Order: sequence, then structure tokens, then C-alpha cells
Amino acid sequence: MNFNVAVIPGDGIGPEVTEQAVLVLEKIGELYNHSFNFTEVLAGGSAYDLKGTPLPQETIDICKNSDAVLLGAVGGPKWDNLPGNLRPEKGLLQIRKELGLYANIRPAVLFDPLKEACPLKPELIEGGFDICVVRELTGGMYFGEKGRKETDMGMAAYDTELYSEPEVDRIVRKAFEIARKRNNKVTNIDKMNVLESSRLWREVVNKTYEEYSDVTLNHLLVDNAAMQLIRDPKQFDVIVTTNMFGDILSDEASMLTGSIGMLPSASLGEGKFGLYEPIHGSAPDIAGQDKANPLATILSTAMMLRFSFDLEKEAKAIEDAVLKVLSEGYRTKDIYSKGTNLVGLKEMGRLVVSFCK
Repeated sequence: MNFNVAVIPGDGIGPEVTEQAVLVLEKIGELYNHSFNFTEVLAGGSAYDLKGTPLPQETIDICKNSDAVLLGAVGGPKWDNLPGNLRPEKGLLQIRKELGLYANIRPAVLFDPLKEACPLKPELIEGGFDICVVRELTGGMYFGEKGRKETDMGMAAYDTELYSEPEVDRIVRKAFEIARKRNNKVTNIDKMNVLESSRLWREVVNKTYEEYSDVTLNHLLVDNAAMQLIRDPKQFDVIVTTNMFGDILSDEASMLTGSIGMLPSASLGEGKFGLYEPIHGSAPDIAGQDKANPLATILSTAMMLRFSFDLEKEAKAIEDAVLKVLSEGYRTKDIYSKGTNLVGLKEMGRLVVSFCK
């Protein structure tokens, strides 16, 4: 089978980690008789430097004509003083909107070989955990009306949290459908005791739930949820929440797995098309030093194979290869512990390729 994949290396360590992910996909292609055609395009700070915009139209067009998109990371201090509409992060928000990607799927899985890297007490993580955060991606405060204005107390700034019923319904349905393929449990997280947007959010969650009575649903306020992730992460299966809350809680969940460098993600809309990226940032402080962890990006390609291409066996082959590498004791710096073998980014990528079967 032939698949067209747009690759956005981005900034910082983005080009390094996407390079390793492409090598893994090429290996899978050889093993399972698939052809992956890669087209590299610009977005983020690198796009601004060359094109004067964080998201060129050419990038949008190529992504829309691809079967899936692989993204590294965008941003860095170099572009911090740009106006908001030209910052690298604006390009990331815009590409999600342009491609109609409203659901961000972020699994947080504690691999048994990495349990030593988890900051929680052993008794809290015995047997591991497998959490899937379903984050609304194209609404809420990140996309609402924002601005500044003069007040009696001086300059003030505002950001508007706005959600419509259809926006909430579609993300909640995505969470329920994912839960049906897992352990049939969804935890909705909001702040309905304070926010009107959260009150509407919960109303829609409960209404949509009427069609999914086979799934167990419970609700948590976001401050309690942040505490519960630390107190008992194993209680969670699928979490569904807003754009901002999901951004924060998924990063919290990622650290429970040992490192933010281990967490992949998929951004989905209707149909099979998706954008796949690690949830770590561009880490400019270690860019070009062969120190970054490519496993999150590599695991993102496994999600691509599963969600966009319906290649479950191939996806599992990548995940098994990552587990094998970790079981053999190989670690990049972010997950290194005494008694394991410290390797660089390129060697870690090579090891995953070698263990793909």
C-alpha cells in the first residue's frame, strides 16, 4: 500500500526526532510491503525565518493533499518577541484549524522498564497505568476573542473561553468511542462550579452520554483531577476535557510516565486523516547535540499507522520495538538511571529500527 505523509520538522529538536521517526516508518514499509512517500514542509519559527509567516499556504495545501502529517515541534526563545500572529505557536494552532483537527489523543502509558523513572511511590503505580487524554483542540480560550484594553486600574488583557454545543458533542463522542475500545470508562473534567462555559460543557456531556449507557461516566473538577492524577493515576481510563485543561493535565500525566519525551499524540477530525506529533517542546537548549529522546515521535508514527492507515499489526511492531529497546536497558538522557545504558538520539532510533519485526 502507498501512503503520502507530509513531514513538518519544525524547530529545535524537531528535525532530529522526525528524522528518526521517518527511518522507523521506512523500516516498517520494507517489512510489511508498504510505501511511505514523505514530503517535507515548513511551519513554525523556521517557516517565519524563510517565508515571513509561521504557516505558509504551500504547507497547508500539501498537508491537505496528504494521508497524514508528522510534526516535530515548533517554537523557541528566538521568536519570543514576535507579535502573537507571527509566533511559531500560531502556526501550530492554525494548521490544526485548517485541517479540521478537533480531537487531540494523548496516551500516557507507564512502560514497566521505566517504572523507576516515575516520580510516584511504587505502591501507587504497581501494575502500571494506561491513561488516554482526549483534549478538545480547536475551541476554548486558545481560539476565543482576546485583546487588551485600558481600565481604571491600567492596561488589562482578556482571553475568552467559548464553546458551542456541537463542539462539545463531537469531542465527547470521540472520547466515548475510544473508551469502547478500551475499558469503557470516561472521566469528564471541567470547572462547572465557577465557569459558565464548563456548565454548558457538562450539560452536553450528560446529554450525549444518553447514547453511550454501556460506558461508565464520572465527572471531576479540574483542580481535583490534577490532585487525583498524583494520588491514584490507575483510576483513570479515558479523560475528556477542554483545550486548556487538556493541555495542562496531559503534561502532568506525561511526567508520571517518567519523561515528557515518551509521550506521543494524535490530532484527529472526521475520517482517517490525522496529524501526529510528540507532546514535548522544541527543546532548543539541546538541539543538534544528539541528546533528545526520539521515542515520543516514533510512538506517534505507531498512532499514525493505527488511526489513519488501519495498520494495527504494523503499529504494534513499532510499540513492541520500543518496549524491547527499553527492556534491554537503553536510555536517552531524560530517562537515564543508574545501571542502564546511556545512548544518543540517533543510536536510540537505530535500535528501534533494528528491533522492528
